[in-house]
Amino acid sequence: MFKQVSKQLAFQATRNFSTSKQSNFKVTVCGANGGIGQPLSLLLKLNPLVTQLNLYDIVGTPGVAADLSHIDTSSTTQGFKGPEELGAALKGADVVVVSAGVPRKPGMDRDDLFNMNAGIVRDIADAVSKNCPKALLAIITNPVNTVVPIAAEVLKKNGTYDPKRLFGITTLDVVRSRAFIGHGNNVDPQSVEIPVIGGHSGVTIIPVLSQSQPKYSKEIEPLTKRIQDAGTEVVKAKAGAGSATLSMAYAGARLANSLLRGLNGERNVIECSYVESTVTEARFFSTPVVLGKNGLEENLGLPKLNDYEKKLLVEALPELQKNIKKGVDFVAKS
Repeated sequence: MFKQVSKQLAFQATRNFSTSKQSNFKVTVCGANGGIGQPLSLLLKLNPLVTQLNLYDIVGTPGVAADLSHIDTSSTTQGFKGPEELGAALKGADVVVVSAGVPRKPGMDRDDLFNMNAGIVRDIADAVSKNCPKALLAIITNPVNTVVPIAAEVLKKNGTYDPKRLFGITTLDVVRSRAFIGHGNNVDPQSVEIPVIGGHSGVTIIPVLSQSQPKYSKEIEPLTKRIQDAGTEVVKAKAGAGSATLSMAYAGARLANSLLRGLNGERNVIECSYVESTVTEARFFSTPVVLGKNGLEENLGLPKLNDYEKKLLVEALPELQKNIKKGVDFVAKS
């Protein structure tokens, strides 16, 4: 009886982050001692596709790793701290998830985070290029619209850039959309399918509600605005205590799991992600993509847009291009 209950609990904990096949993958979390990094690391510890989980941060990671190592899943954990151990944390990683950086506080927008977080992502991307150049690199750190181009430029300078292996994690916008639509329609949010395109801040977030399955039954414009401003909703609710951490960790674990499923040979793994693209005039843009053994296998492009969504796209592109240029210019001046 006890064994049956234990197996059931383990299944429930991992059912959103598992697949039928088993394989051996090393995953490194950079920023593992932070508000996103700790719950993200917990979710990855539960993922049966992860064999070795390396945790890196400036301080505290040996303790986080020791704590997670007591969880009865098959993966092993190891903590690394300080810049001198970053290379060892990354060595041989198949997937690197970057949540390192300063969180948003009340009154701050994502641009305010730039000066604090740009250098962190630059240095991690440099270390990735030297220690695991073939890894799939997935970035949570804000502002995503700007720091993903920073990582691309650093990898390019080092001769290791492969656009199929770099991902900005915009999955939280999809997760939020599913939650809001599901609860609004009084259906299970897990049953909702909704593409969210563009970027990961304000007007650059474009939920394609016309393509939602099931259809959203209420007014589209208020929900669109809520999805675009959902990060600020959490910042205000936390009243100075931080920004979205638990939901972001969940979203990051979801994308990491999809990357691992693709690496493991599973077919038709599709997620929305912020990647280098020719879908629009913006060099980086989030659309549904197919993931596989080499990372990004196919960009599925823009879903069908109605007139309202086309207007949102026109409004998003200038802001997105400005964000991207800021990241490219930062590396050029570094």
